[in-house]
Amino acid sequence: MRTRPAARAGQYTALLAYLIFLAFPFLWLLSTAFKPPRELGSLHPTWIPRHPTLGNFRQAFDEQPLLHAALNSLLAALGAAVVAVLIATPMAYVMARHRGRLARAASGWVVVSQAFPFVLIIIPLFLVLKELRLIDSLAGLTLVYVVWSLPFALWMLVGYVRAVPVELEEAAAVDGAGRLRTLVSVTAPLLAPGIAATALFAFVTAWNEFFFALVLLKSPGNQTLPVVLTHFIGAEGVADLGPLAAAAFLATLPSLVVFGLLQRRITGGLIAGAVKS
Repeated sequence: MRTRPAARAGQYTALLAYLIFLAFPFLWLLSTAFKPPRELGSLHPTWIPRHPTLGNFRQAFDEQPLLHAALNSLLAALGAAVVAVLIATPMAYVMARHRGRLARAASGWVVVSQAFPFVLIIIPLFLVLKELRLIDSLAGLTLVYVVWSLPFALWMLVGYVRAVPVELEEAAAVDGAGRLRTLVSVTAPLLAPGIAATALFAFVTAWNEFFFALVLLKSPGNQTLPVVLTHFIGAEGVADLGPLAAAAFLATLPSLVVFGLLQRRITGGLIAGAVKS
């Protein structure tokens, strides 16, 4: 059935409203980052700065070690994404292809574990890392990020593995391909979008995480970018709005870059490897 013009117009209107709702915080942040102090204190704020300036960016870099903190966040986020994907991929394949009681119990635990609040697990994590002598270290923080993102990453990949037809693996086996050759040549290309999406999720989760980094990292040289951003707020709760907006705007760019790099793998290649050459 064809969609009526009125219904199609309503759909596009709703989509446009949703996009505006999503874009509003980012656009306001971008506008604030380029406003001089006089415009930031104006009673009649405007979307477009009347006198745009880069002074907020210079002040942000002068006041706080943003580059060093960004490097710490990048190392922790990349490490968490890579390790989580390497662990979750074979586990997801086993859980999807061998549906026994153990697999169902593991799937249930994955879902239940996502309901645990941060405050509930921070004390046990702190005690474990203290015994391992990983408190106030990026290695310990990366380990926490892996543990925290692994259940959801596993849940995502299980869905992608189940979407791959078993008949493709059976056809490869009939053609004489072994288990390893089937996984590498048939299943792995089909899972590439899922692996990319899972890696993106793990990276963004670790990059934006604040609570664990605040509790586990004490040395200024080990602090991540979200923690350093709080230094723009004074003891009385008054924020240095211009530099804070500039630093927060820069902090959003790596996530956008990573998404842009992985977008092709996420949206394409869904049938790669399914054609026999």
